[in-house]
Order: sequence, then structure tokens, then C-alpha cells
Amino acid sequence: MPNRLAAQSSSYLKQHADNPVDWHPWGEEALALARETQKPILLSIGYSACHWCHVMAHESFEDRGIAALMNDEFINIKVDREERPDLDQIYQAAHALITGRPGGWPLTLFLTPEQVPFFGGTYFPPEARGAMPGLAALLPRIAQFYGDHRDEIGSQTDPLLDALRALDPAPAPAAAFDHAPLQRALARLEDAFDRVHGGFGAAPKFPHPAELELCLRFGATRDDAREKALFTLRKMADGGIFDQLGGGFFRYSVDERWAIPHFEKMLSDNGLLLGLYADAFLVSRDPRFQRVAEQTAAWVTAEMQAPEGGYYASLDADSGGAEGAFYVWDRQDAAQALTPEEWACARLRYGFDAPPNFEGHHWHPTHRRDIPGIARELGAPREAVEARLAAARGKLHEARGKRVRPDRDEKRLVSWNALMIKGMARAGRIFGRPEWVASSRRAMDFIARHLWVQGRLHAVYAEGRAHLNGYLDDYAFLLEALLELMQAEFRADDFAFAEALAQTLLSRFEAAGAGGFYFTSHDHERLIYRPKPAHDQATPSGNGVAVRALNRFAQLAGQPAYAAAASRALALYHPAMRDAPQGFASLIGALEEWLSPPCLVIVRDDEASRGEWARALSARYRPDVMVLSLAREETNVPASLDKPASAQTTAWVCRGATCQAPIGALDTLLDVLDDGCTAPSP
Repeated sequence: MPNRLAAQSSSYLKQHADNPVDWHPWGEEALALARETQKPILLSIGYSACHWCHVMAHESFEDRGIAALMNDEFINIKVDREERPDLDQIYQAAHALITGRPGGWPLTLFLTPEQVPFFGGTYFPPEARGAMPGLAALLPRIAQFYGDHRDEIGSQTDPLLDALRALDPAPAPAAAFDHAPLQRALARLEDAFDRVHGGFGAAPKFPHPAELELCLRFGATRDDAREKALFTLRKMADGGIFDQLGGGFFRYSVDERWAIPHFEKMLSDNGLLLGLYADAFLVSRDPRFQRVAEQTAAWVTAEMQAPEGGYYASLDADSGGAEGAFYVWDRQDAAQALTPEEWACARLRYGFDAPPNFEGHHWHPTHRRDIPGIARELGAPREAVEARLAAARGKLHEARGKRVRPDRDEKRLVSWNALMIKGMARAGRIFGRPEWVASSRRAMDFIARHLWVQGRLHAVYAEGRAHLNGYLDDYAFLLEALLELMQAEFRADDFAFAEALAQTLLSRFEAAGAGGFYFTSHDHERLIYRPKPAHDQATPSGNGVAVRALNRFAQLAGQPAYAAAASRALALYHPAMRDAPQGFASLIGALEEWLSPPCLVIVRDDEASRGEWARALSARYRPDVMVLSLAREETNVPASLDKPASAQTTAWVCRGATCQAPIGALDTLLDVLDDGCTAPSP
């Protein structure tokens, strides 16, 4: 019989509905049962696309003997970390404190009935394997230890809770902000940079988009940091972390060369990387960056956007019971899908001429040879090679599509949707692709209709309903997405929505007196610890994005209160950013914007000139410039942005509350922006 998880909306929880384990979702029913029975809690946290979560489920949670041990001795709670990032943050931090090791998924923790962990790990095999203990033997030992040492365990909970609270910085004396955090962060990234393969650190290798954005934006004069970002993005574009046939990025690479990924595809990663590749194209004009952006956007709109608007969360790493089975190839199957001429090009381009690169048996396509080299080797014109490769890619993609597809997690998360809305709107503006902007608009309208209810956000939409209290990331990421979308296509309704989000950030998330923003709202469920996250993880820090978005929106809205809240957060985190800058890329970028605020360009235009001005203003990499184009006939304009319409297109360049004289010529406006938004003296 299905267990309690069958009634949940989370696809991850539903994956465990047929386990013989007596699973509970997180909630008062399970917590009360633990208190009543005085049994410890076995907490298991994972997510739908997680390969090792599937492995542990198949090996252990489907095993009736292990399930019986779990049911006899524990209250078993299963959590979807994407729906409950609050719980995931708390218990990942607790795991690190208890074990001294980084966490991951699946996360397996044993808690007291008061929700405080006393033992844990990540993946446990059913039987001992190397240094890993087996779950079958571990469960009775933990149950016995808890029974024999309950008082001792209880006495250790307060020090753990104190250690969790100590993770957040204490308010520091007011100090002047400076550029030291940026300089030290770029120096640390210089030390960690892989000069052969790009990226930072060794395998497993993650993209780290926040760090790459920091290098791209602020690294022009520091140890060629901008070139390090471009080098990394090129290596990723040619590697197997990018789906060379279907578009979109996988979660991370298991090797240092970006060749073999962990095959899950997450909306959040792709939203961040889509905008980053669009910016990289503006900086370098490298056509491969445009290709990556186009193929990623095509994948998102074809496979990840729901008919009614929002974006789905992820694609599974597994299909047909094996990781990567949808994506990897037998060489013979690939050759049979193509003509001899196409195969001759594809085998060199995608590495089919080399030994298998996936588990010694299969090939995962990467860009092994460049097109000019293939043309020379085959003695064929470059144009012919390009045409054959385009045909080969299409045929291989079509053949792959006939396989068993990975499961898709169709819940819609506000925070991840916001990242994709921002990326799609930015890329659409840069490349002049109105259909991408329209895709982001549909997703934003979906959120406004279905997840913004009575002045507050719900975090998740699944199975036709919105639920769960919104988190800091939902509000901060969505505010920043609106700022990007308004630059692609201004609507007064978006401005009003942004204003409501900004006000809610201050009223329901800011730490009164101390500065900074809690991850959960003031009226959220009471948990053992209330994090105030500052470090970037797989997604940017909610505090970093909130500071940047509030600082920018303060200028648009003419509301100093938003900038003041941003300043309070920066004051709280500035000592930590200065002393140990690693992991603070988003907050450091926000600090740099505080020190050198972006300028705002307000354009009142007409239909005839709109396209020309929009193309010109989007053709250069100007991350320190915001552009809002208001139609000359638009009357519903916020007072802070209202400028007089005239017979010709006119622009105003503003910093803070000060705007320069109106500019009526596009060339003059571009010269002003190139000079750092400073008009020449009259």
C-alpha cells in the first residue's frame, strides 16, 4: 500500500510513496508523533533529479528488511529540498558542524524529537562499502545509542544550537565600505583558477556563475580576471557539461575537464548561465557564446516551459534506470543515424574517434575538434563541414528523442523561475529575440496570477495549487527579475509588483536593528535555527541579490528606505567579506554597485525609433547602466520615472535623484554612456 507520501504534491516525495518505509512528510503530525513516542527522527532530504538519492532509495528504502528497522525504531521523515530549502539549509549546516565534512544529497540525519540532530551523513549503502558504514547495521546501533544515552544527547543540543547561531555574523561597529573585499576575492579566485581547463578548483567541478560574473564584470584590470571568466565559459561550452545535441547545461562535471557531467538538468543553473553567456558575447563577440545562449533558450522554451506559463524545475539524471542513459551513445548507433559524410565530420567533432569517455563503454559528446581543423583533416570546405555538422546534430538529437526520456519535475519554484526570467529577458534583449522576452513575460505573469496571493508569495506551484510560505530567495530573485524584464519591456504593472516585493522584503525579512535578511519570514514556522544566508551556493546568496536589487530599485522608485536597508546588510557582512571573501561573490558585487551606483537611462520614444535605440543600447556590455524605455504615448508612468514626452525620442541619464539635461540624439547618448554616464560640460 502506498504510504503517506502518495498524497503529497512533490514529485520527489511521490517517488517514495511505494517504499515499505513508513514515511511522513515534514509537518506537525510527524513531529508530534516523535515527541509522543520519544523515538528519534530519521530525516532524509533529497530532490527529484538526484542520482544518488535514487540509488539509496533503490538499495535501502525499497528493502523490506531495512524498512522494518526504520519503522520499528524511528519516525521517518522525507523532505524535498527544493520545496523546503529552509530545512535543507539548517540541516546541511548542522551536518557540517557534526561531521566536519561538507554535505550533499541525499542528506541523512538522525534527530531528537525536538528536531536537533545528533548523528548523520549523506549517502549510506545498505551494507558496509569501503569506509562507508552500511545502513542495515547502522540503524540498530543508532537506536541503541539513542536509548542508552538520551540524557547525554539532550545535554549536547544546546552547544549545537549555539554553534548554528554563531554561523551568522554579529553586528559590527560602523565602518566605511571599501574595495578590499573585491580585490581579495579576485586574488583568491586567481589562486584557485585552473589554467588548463578553466573554472576554480579540482573535480568535481561546478560552474560557479556568481564568481564568473564577478570576474567578468569587475576583473578588467586585475590579473586578467575577465579573461579567466571567458576562458572558463569557452571550456564549458565545448565540454560535456553542456548538452551539445539538445542544449542546456547539466548540474556539474565529475572531472576537471568539463567532459562528463552529473546528468541532471536544473532550471536554476540554466537561468544563471543563459544571462552570463549573453554578457560574455557582448564582451568578446565570440560566436560560440551566442550559440550556447540560443541552444539553451531553445531547450528551455521547448522542454521546460509549461503551457500556462511558468518554468518546470528539472530533468532527472537517470532514465530507464541508469544515469545518463538518455544522453550517451554507442558509436555504432551514432554512425547509423547519419550519412557517411555527416558521420565523418561528427566522429571528429564529438569525439567518437577517441576511446569511450563514459564508464569505459559509451560516448558522451563533447567538442573535441574545431571546425577549421576538421575541414583541414577531411580536405573539405569549411562551409560544407558546418552544414554536415548541423545536419548531424539535428539527426542525432532526433534519434536520441526516441529513447526513454528522463523524468521531469514539473513543480514550479518561484526562485528558480525568477532566475530563468532574468536570464531569458536579458538574453532576449541582448540578441534581439522578442520571443525570449515573451517567454519570460509569460512566466512572470504566471507567478503574478497564481503565486502572489493577498500580498505574499507562495514558494511552489504543483498539481494545480500554490503552497508553502515564500522564502527570501523568492522575493529577492523575483525583484531582480522584474528589474531585468522592465528593461526589456516596460510595464507599469511590473513596477507596482516590484514595489510590493521590495516593501515585503523590508517588513517581513529584514533583521531589525542588526541588518541583513533572514531566509524565512517573520511569521514562518519556528525551526531550530533561522539562517541569514550570505554565501553563494548553487544559487546566489539571497542577501547578495536582495542588496543589489533594493539598491537598484531605490533609484527607480526614488525611495531611500530601500537603499538604507541595502546599506545595513552590507554593514553587517562587510567585515566577513573583507576577511574571508571566498563564497561572497554576490554580496561583493552588490558592494561594488553600492560604491559605484549604476546610472539610469530613461528613454521616452516612439514606435519609429524604438528598435534602433533599443538595439544600440543593448549592443555594448554596460552592467552599470539600467535602461528603461517608456513609450511616448504611455501615461501610466510612476512619478519617479515620469519625463515629458516630446516630438522626438529623448533620453535622460540619471544618478540617484540627479538627471542630466535631456538628450535627443542617439550618438550623443552613446558617447555619454561610454564616458561613464557623465555628459560633457556645456
